[in-house]
Amino acid sequence: MLKNATDANKQVASLNHVPLFSHLGAFLLTVGMVMVFFISQLLGIYVAGKLVLPATQNATVGDIFLFGGNDGTVVSLSIIIGCVLITAITVSVIRLRGGSVRQYLALKSFSPAAGLKMAGLLLIFMIASQALTYFLDETPLVFVDPLYQSVSSVWLLVFAMVIVAPLYEELVFRGILWTAIAEQFADSSYSTKYRGAIVASIVTSLIFAVIHVQYGIYEISTIVVLALVFCYARVKSGSLLLPILLHIANNGAAMWQYMAQAA
Repeated sequence: MLKNATDANKQVASLNHVPLFSHLGAFLLTVGMVMVFFISQLLGIYVAGKLVLPATQNATVGDIFLFGGNDGTVVSLSIIIGCVLITAITVSVIRLRGGSVRQYLALKSFSPAAGLKMAGLLLIFMIASQALTYFLDETPLVFVDPLYQSVSSVWLLVFAMVIVAPLYEELVFRGILWTAIAEQFADSSYSTKYRGAIVASIVTSLIFAVIHVQYGIYEISTIVVLALVFCYARVKSGSLLLPILLHIANNGAAMWQYMAQAA
């Protein structure tokens, strides 16, 4: 426990001495980034739908969202478009506040030991989650069915969901939002700094789970645990790169399993 507290303390202490955002600013940033997350997805579906769907010239916006949201090619392209938009906004916000993008987002290398430990923890989670899913007879990836069946190239869908989605989701939730919340405790006592890492992890994990509206209660519950694993990886490694890699590995394993069953 003491070692974990020390890791969390070092993680938060590595932030700027003066927080980039005030308490109100961190709250507004959280609300704003969640809105940006949804708006970028909607904008991505609209733009991709106009480009891909047939006969969209006379289609209403509602029709584009309705049909585009179930089209694998449109959704895949919308994820890529959303990633570009969210990355640009995240970088711009940090720079406008006078912060270092690399430092604020913890874009640095991590030790192989930390990577192996967290990979082991993720593997344990995946095995336990799979066992529970089988026991409860759940089908968490059922929403992928219409996307998989309609996408122009399966590899486009794989690229979007396995590589691109983890990049911008980690950039937001274990990146800018985690740091903005954790840094609110940066000038306080040792125990409060430790609390900052915990608060940031819990808040961002809950929000991360709730935004996955395509899932049910069971899936959202497992996503909360998965998000906490990613947060723990951020704290233990001091780097955002490890959560990104773990997220890619998790999505890749899930997609591989889905494709194996669909074949």
